[in-house]
Amino acid sequence: MTETIPTIQIKDAAKYVGQRVKIGAWLRQKRGSGKMAFLQLRDGTAFFQGVVAKADVSEEVFETAKELKQESSMYVYGVIHADDRSSFGYEIKIDRIDVIGESHDYPITPKEHGTDFLFDERHLYLRHIKPFATLKIRNTLIAATYEFFNKEGFIKLDAPLLTGSAPEGTTELFETDYFGQEAYLSQTGQLYAEAGAMAFSKVFTFGPAFRAEKSKTRRHLTEFWMIEPEMAFFDQDASLELQERYVSFLIEKVLEQNDQELDLLGRDKELLRSYTQLPFPRISYDEAIQLLQDNDFDVEWGVDFGSPEETFLANHFSKPVFIVNFPKAIKAFYMKRHPEREDVVVSADLLAPEGYGEIIGGSERDTDYDYLKQRIEDEGLGLDEYNWYLDLRKYGSVPHSGFGLGLERMVTFVTGEEHIREAIPFPRMMHRLRP
Repeated sequence: MTETIPTIQIKDAAKYVGQRVKIGAWLRQKRGSGKMAFLQLRDGTAFFQGVVAKADVSEEVFETAKELKQESSMYVYGVIHADDRSSFGYEIKIDRIDVIGESHDYPITPKEHGTDFLFDERHLYLRHIKPFATLKIRNTLIAATYEFFNKEGFIKLDAPLLTGSAPEGTTELFETDYFGQEAYLSQTGQLYAEAGAMAFSKVFTFGPAFRAEKSKTRRHLTEFWMIEPEMAFFDQDASLELQERYVSFLIEKVLEQNDQELDLLGRDKELLRSYTQLPFPRISYDEAIQLLQDNDFDVEWGVDFGSPEETFLANHFSKPVFIVNFPKAIKAFYMKRHPEREDVVVSADLLAPEGYGEIIGGSERDTDYDYLKQRIEDEGLGLDEYNWYLDLRKYGSVPHSGFGLGLERMVTFVTGEEHIREAIPFPRMMHRLRP
């Protein structure tokens, strides 16, 4: 009778302890002696060890194990065993190896490599532990985003990637030709989301955004993904309450679903768990300036915060903190005027601790037609491109608010990575481009 051998994935090893199985895998690393070969295997779902004992297999199988090169692909057969010595908890005792694809001179060896080298090899670097764990967590954050907003009654909209307007200013736009007309890669889906909110009350967009500005810090990218909810009949307080619940939900989902990946990255899970405790502290921009000045920062009212200031403020509270009501001069034209002050707008940035800076920016939107028209003109933006946006203030406008969360910045924060470009090793651009 022919033996029936289940083909499984490494992540399901716990269900097959004591059974002989077949797994398609790649060789990550190996070590051994004259009598044993230890193969570090990966299959895209997890990493674990395969053990080949010379005394238990044919000479051919043992020689095959000894000759395997890094990143060779194969089918391995053997019995799953518990392994208390590994963080994964299981291994396979191999009795047969069928080589599928050989690999020679794989460039990313087990030694340390610099960031520039990994940029050039990022199409291969995807296979390694850090990007594996990071991108698994990124996938959880994406799925959790849809789950959260679906439960909250939001409708998903898709904003165009080619636009004729500049919601965040004209100096950071990638310009392209649109059949003889000037067009730009989108900086944000927010303005379109505002139109959606007037139709569906609560909407969110989720897509790529572009900034034509060379990265000058470890926290900036020229291409990234943004989640941008917009809510009708929401004031600033309602928006902040939603934001903190959303961030807490994302972190909880990662803690729940990515325990192994967090271990692979060495992330402090208890520290991460502390960031789910609500509410997050809230201080005004005025109070933030005073706090910084009291702690010897050379800052004046009216400036935007840089990395050192953001790091200090968030670490001061040991958790994410909202800075509210920024100066009007450093914020976008659509933000609502403060009811009691002409120099500030009803806005908020959510700063993450540990040096990860702003992960959310948002505001209540101004609804005054004449005021917004003047602001658009003052910013040097073409009214023709914004007539549709001004229409939203003519036909049944309501108080509304919105915010944007940068996915890559959130991934970096949750994973505890020090460099956003290392955390996201394969942006959706040509892999040799280095913004």
